[in-house]
Amino acid sequence: MRVVVFVKATEDSEAGILPPGDLLEQMGKYNEELVDAGIMLGGDGLKPSSQAKRVAFDGLGRTVIDGPFTETKELVAGYWIWEVRDMDEAVAWVKRCPNPMLGKSEIEIRPVFEMSDFAETMTPEAEEIHNRVREKEQRR
Repeated sequence: MRVVVFVKATEDSEAGILPPGDLLEQMGKYNEELVDAGIMLGGDGLKPSSQAKRVAFDGLGRTVIDGPFTETKELVAGYWIWEVRDMDEAVAWVKRCPNPMLGKSEIEIRPVFEMSDFAETMTPEAEEIHNRVREKEQRR
């Protein structure tokens, strides 16, 4: 099962305060453990929302909204993409993570939809398109 692991933003991360060197070292070692265990497929830290944009959809309309965004607790400061056996394994790995922030922080784990989850509603045409996209992704 694939999961996305979100590191929630804090006031410090939104202010652009970079983690100290020792935390970078701890996180680097943790990431290395994840890679060595075959868990980590990808991941990165994200810059503050002051450097972000959102695109709001309303029917055919599109509105671009410049950051920063106000609800810090709802923002993401970083992420991993993991391949794990189940949610229990993902939780066990998150519990091993150094605190990614200077103070209190939260990490959220969300399962990724797999194509099999859409079996009841997937049309043959949609399946063909999604298979083409996967093939192109794998070639990159």
